[in-house]
Amino acid sequence: MSRELRVLGIEGTAWAASAAVYDCATDSTFIESDAYQPESGGIHPREAAEHMHDAIPRVVERALAYARELATDDPSTDAPVDAVAFSRGPGLGPCLRIVATAARALAQTLSVPLVGVNHMVAHLEIGRHAADFDDPVCLNASGANAHLLAYRNGRYRVLGETMDTGVGNAIDKFTRHVGWSHPGGPKVEAAATDGEYVELPYVVKGMDFSFSGIMSAAKAAYDDGTPIEDVCFSLQETIFAMLTEVSERALSLTGSDELVLGGGVGQNVRLREMLATMCDERDAAFFAPESTFLRDNAGMIAVLGAKMYEAGQTLPIEQSRVDPDFRPDEVDVTWRQGDGRPSSEPEPAERVVDGAEAVVTVDREAGRVTKRRVAKPYRHPALDERLRRERTAIEARLTSQARRVGVPTPVIADVDPYAGTIEFEFVGERDLRDGLTVDRVRDVGRHLAAIHDAGFVHGDPTTRNVRVDGDAEVGEITSDRTSLIDFGLGYHTDHVEDYAMDLHVFDQSLVGTASEPEPLREAFLEAYRAAGSETVLDRLREVEGRGRYVGG
Repeated sequence: MSRELRVLGIEGTAWAASAAVYDCATDSTFIESDAYQPESGGIHPREAAEHMHDAIPRVVERALAYARELATDDPSTDAPVDAVAFSRGPGLGPCLRIVATAARALAQTLSVPLVGVNHMVAHLEIGRHAADFDDPVCLNASGANAHLLAYRNGRYRVLGETMDTGVGNAIDKFTRHVGWSHPGGPKVEAAATDGEYVELPYVVKGMDFSFSGIMSAAKAAYDDGTPIEDVCFSLQETIFAMLTEVSERALSLTGSDELVLGGGVGQNVRLREMLATMCDERDAAFFAPESTFLRDNAGMIAVLGAKMYEAGQTLPIEQSRVDPDFRPDEVDVTWRQGDGRPSSEPEPAERVVDGAEAVVTVDREAGRVTKRRVAKPYRHPALDERLRRERTAIEARLTSQARRVGVPTPVIADVDPYAGTIEFEFVGERDLRDGLTVDRVRDVGRHLAAIHDAGFVHGDPTTRNVRVDGDAEVGEITSDRTSLIDFGLGYHTDHVEDYAMDLHVFDQSLVGTASEPEPLREAFLEAYRAAGSETVLDRLREVEGRGRYVGG
């Protein structure tokens, strides 16, 4: 970026009225914030908007005063800043409109361009900027949000997300139940230091996850007399293990070796510890910004605003309406180069693969694969042992059941749930990720329809969990060459929502790994429609239409 560039950013998606000035010459950021603190419960939209109305002028004036001080040393400029950036969404509509009004007025007064920033992309970009990472996966863990993002073909794609509520809001629901004031996260973290582990639900579906069940169970445990410190300890151990597991899955799917953390929940020491441990085990780099940039703040808006301004991505006043449901995958990322394509290399005859969940030893000549679910140091030992044992048994059982309904899968030779090991037949020349064709994704659509008709789901049908034969450039592939593997997250169910989530997980993996995903997505759904249930596809449209990005 230009060494002389200065950008003023304004943030106000939900609770933090904030203004900042980013100075490219020194790569420094001045931030002034005034946070809304509800007297009880969570955020009240009307009260939050009233706070924004009162606080935004004050924080903006302080930031402008700082910018004017910088401008006195630069006689070549007519304005203290070169652009005004504002958080355009996602967030609470009344708060966003107040911020946008202030940004428009300021841009017109100073005669400088306006930049509309996606709040969640800003969380990612501030981490990438500060860490100087090239192509990281980002875990956004904030009050109203929880999702995984990775760059692909000019946009940040959603690889996984919460199926119900944001991680911070989920924790706050528990703390309100026990009578603690907002915010609940720091109070849970403090109480957890003296707790012991008790079992709570653990819900991961591919790279998606759910918090509703664990919150209900935590409330019930507290009501039944479980010590509050034990519930808090177990909440952290379970929720953060889920987030760490899906982050590792995202690294494995994309081939990235960089992870950044964003969002206010990222201030939790235990979450950062788990993510750092996981990345160390994978030889991946992990970065969490300082707390100032993890919380909602205008500094990240100003930094991303500067990148967008330099790329010419400014916003005419008449097109600057806010969007409370502004998804990060709707943003054209013009300030980055490349397509984020995962690397693809020929597979050797013998190899050891360190996957997201297990170490897989492949012997092509013997036609044998040995999979061993290794202990995850970031997880509590009791939770880790339970997951490895259960998933090993489930994988063996559902792999065999899928074969019985005509879906190509490896033949199981041996299984030991207590050791976490499975030995099975070697199938496929490569992962589907490295050999994507229309015919192959059609095969996957038919295979998922078959197992759904049999009453179970795969649980993690990504392009890394499908094996294919033949040359990656050849499109004429038959069903017996496209095999499903890794059923460890599968389960028996008769719920339409579960079947739709299976399709959603595969669709997300196509978007995250394919150079041109749209024809593949269409072929996949057409094949499922021909062999499966239209009711499931109707539910899939509902799943995809749910607005989960509703604030910072």
